[in-house]
Amino acid sequence: MTFGCTKQRRLLPKTQTKIQSVMNIKKMKMKNEFANNEKEIIDEYQKKGFRSNYRVENMKLIDLKTKIGYEPENVTILKEYRFEGMSNPSDMSILYIVETNDGSKGTVLANYSPSSNTETAEFFKEIPKENYLAN
Repeated sequence: MTFGCTKQRRLLPKTQTKIQSVMNIKKMKMKNEFANNEKEIIDEYQKKGFRSNYRVENMKLIDLKTKIGYEPENVTILKEYRFEGMSNPSDMSILYIVETNDGSKGTVLANYSPSSNTETAEFFKEIPKENYLAN
C-alpha cells in the first residue's frame, strides 16, 4: 500500500484493517452519491415496477412497447436525475421517472447537448406544473 511516496510500507494488520474500513465507507458513500449512472438508476426503478420506456414523438410521450401516446397533461414527473458528460459538461442528459394517467410507470432519458433534438425538451416544458412532483 502506498501513501503518497514511492516506497511501499508494511502496515500492522490492525492499522491496515482500520484504513480499509474507512476506505470502504468512503467508497460506499461515493457510490451512493456520485457513481450512479443512468443505467443503474433505470435498473433500480425497473425493480420497483417502473418498467415502461418512452420516447417523445409529435409532442406525445410514446410507450415503446404498447405504442400508446400520452399528451403532456396526462404525464406526471415523479423524479428527475441530471447527468453531465464526463469529457464535456455541455453534454447533459436528464432521466425522468414518470407515471401516466392510466397508471403506466417508467423512464425517459432525454439528451440535452448542443446538437440534440429539442422536441423532448418542448414536451416536458408543456407538462403542467401541478403534474411535476420531481425532487
